[in-house]
Amino acid sequence: MLSVSGLRKEYGEVVAVADSSFEVADGEVFGVVGPNGAGKTTTLKTLAGLLEPTSGEVRVAGYDAKDPEMRRHLGWLPEESPLYEDMTAHSYLRFFADLYDVDRKTANERIASTLDRLELDQRERKLGNCSKGMKRKVAIARSLVNDPDVLVYDEPASGLDPLTTHEVIEFTGELAERGKTVVFSAHNLYHVEAVCDRIAIMNDGEIVSQGSLDEIRAAHGGTTYTVTADARVAGYDAEPVAEGYAYELDSMDDVEALRDALDGEILDIRTEESSLEDVFLSVARA
Repeated sequence: MLSVSGLRKEYGEVVAVADSSFEVADGEVFGVVGPNGAGKTTTLKTLAGLLEPTSGEVRVAGYDAKDPEMRRHLGWLPEESPLYEDMTAHSYLRFFADLYDVDRKTANERIASTLDRLELDQRERKLGNCSKGMKRKVAIARSLVNDPDVLVYDEPASGLDPLTTHEVIEFTGELAERGKTVVFSAHNLYHVEAVCDRIAIMNDGEIVSQGSLDEIRAAHGGTTYTVTADARVAGYDAEPVAEGYAYELDSMDDVEALRDALDGEILDIRTEESSLEDVFLSVARA
């Protein structure tokens, strides 16, 4: 469980995060999205205990985020995560397990299980000789060596190839299925749609909308109806298509009005909901 109440972070006269509040339950994936400079990374660093809030309260797994004990229950993955490049993946992860006082047998089993799931076979190769995707998988495994209750991931799939990106995003969803609380940011909104239960959209340091994808679409998006008919109707914009004419309408009332005015037949009606990207652009530009 993670809760944020009235979070505010100032740097002099600059307000990086303004009075943000949200909660994330066990087994839930919560996405934080927004343009560059919106306050996403500042928010996540505060959740991870790396920044002290100017005001407000952040509690992670029942602990105040400023409590050093909280970090035993947290898995943190920054957007840029340099590794010790002279170490192998296995020795690097055992080193961090030692820092968390995880016994060697448990650490070896946990490391092996995570790397098996992430399909990382080159465990004795020095990290300096590994690809970016392999390094990212090792960084994710590092965030799990202490078996944390809460995971905070800043752009977990940043800069990865499509296959590795799919693996990382899919694995993020699996962590929530295991009961972990997951908060992550991403610029790729498709990744957010694929795995998040709820999201917060940030702009200029503020959360301007939050909720489930359906709730946010209902509040800021909409449904478009594409009606194909065999005749043109005066007063309506229509695009000629192979079957007749296509009309873009905003509601079922508009569809019914077109039907009443039509001297012909409706051949097809298709609906299209606003994508998260459509909603994001609408909210961010407001």
